[in-house]
Amino acid sequence: MATDPDTSAARPFPAGFEWGTATAAHQIEGGNWNNDWWAFEHQPGSGVAEPSGDACDSWNRWTDDADLVASMGLDNYRFSVEWSRIEPEPGEWSTAALDHYARQCDGLRERGINPVVTFHHFTNPRWVAERGGWENDDTPKHFADFCHRTATHLGSDRIARACTINEPNIVAFCGWVLGVFPPGVSDLGRAVSVGEHFITGHRGAVDAIRAAASGVEVGLTLSMQEWTPVGDTDDDLAAATSRIAEARQMMEDVFLDATGGDDFVGVQTYSRSRWNGQGMLGAEEGVETLIMGYEYWPRALEATIRRVWEYTGGQIPVIVTENGIGTGDDQQRVRYVTTALEGVLACLADGIDVRGYTYWSLLDNFEWAFGYGPRFGLVDVDRQTFERIPKPSAAWLASVVRANALPGDPPKP
Repeated sequence: MATDPDTSAARPFPAGFEWGTATAAHQIEGGNWNNDWWAFEHQPGSGVAEPSGDACDSWNRWTDDADLVASMGLDNYRFSVEWSRIEPEPGEWSTAALDHYARQCDGLRERGINPVVTFHHFTNPRWVAERGGWENDDTPKHFADFCHRTATHLGSDRIARACTINEPNIVAFCGWVLGVFPPGVSDLGRAVSVGEHFITGHRGAVDAIRAAASGVEVGLTLSMQEWTPVGDTDDDLAAATSRIAEARQMMEDVFLDATGGDDFVGVQTYSRSRWNGQGMLGAEEGVETLIMGYEYWPRALEATIRRVWEYTGGQIPVIVTENGIGTGDDQQRVRYVTTALEGVLACLADGIDVRGYTYWSLLDNFEWAFGYGPRFGLVDVDRQTFERIPKPSAAWLASVVRANALPGDPPKP
């Protein structure tokens, strides 16, 4: 049983620190057949473990999800709106879909939860994909139009914070280099072009959302990792550091360069990568790995927060918009988040402006090419009945939120 922290020895967060959890439309709603991911899931040879299907049926059960967020005392919930539902064909707008998301925002507000709306979380309407997706020069403009229409309908009285594009670096790399996201190709030059279009799309979305919903904070969320050089000599380490700088420029820096004037940077971190002078290495011997193949490395969150703060010159507040662990061991989840939050406290103690922490994810959901194998959720979901079953980690996190502090004694291994 989870218990409240020992407040006599608690490690407090500052007053007003924000606590949330997150999901994405395609991963939980179910039935999103009109987007490129649904098509990719059903494409022979895609490598996707299983189709998303009904997911968590959250299109119909979003009130259950909102109740779960409220029961944990979280003050915000980050979710995404599905472009393919709102604009199923170019220039055709679904008032019913827009009203659905408006009701969701209203329902969250009624429960004392701030809606954090993500406008693009990995999926595109089929009509966008058929025109070349983010390789097409016109896609950033189409996306800005979608953002303006959606933000106008929802309004600044509903949206508490807006995230334009979720992890554009991951979409570009996984879709156009690794080939494990749609369109499933491997072409570095095309991936770079896609990244440039995402940057244009982000800037256009910021302007569109601000014009439609004045006063709403707008920013980008970026997938980041701790980059670790490996080598036996100073020359080896120098070569590894050089390779890291080259890779990091493409994967992170070009996107951080596009955040000037934003209201926040969303940091999303899960692990680290190790590099020598020849390239990226596998896991270090003796370090446990998780179901998705990367290392258990919760300290990466502190490293990435510090790097964003340093890279941007301390000009833009940081919000942890995703951090968590895919595991079937719920005590491991508690240990992971504890260490990650200790890193946040260390950053705060050094004067870094970290505004909040968002756990990924509220629910065990569809984890893209991995299907339903990785379990990131604070809440289990029965795959047949869709019953939501909170895990002990949900009660633990709720106790941290209530105290606005970590317990004095870290959980034992």
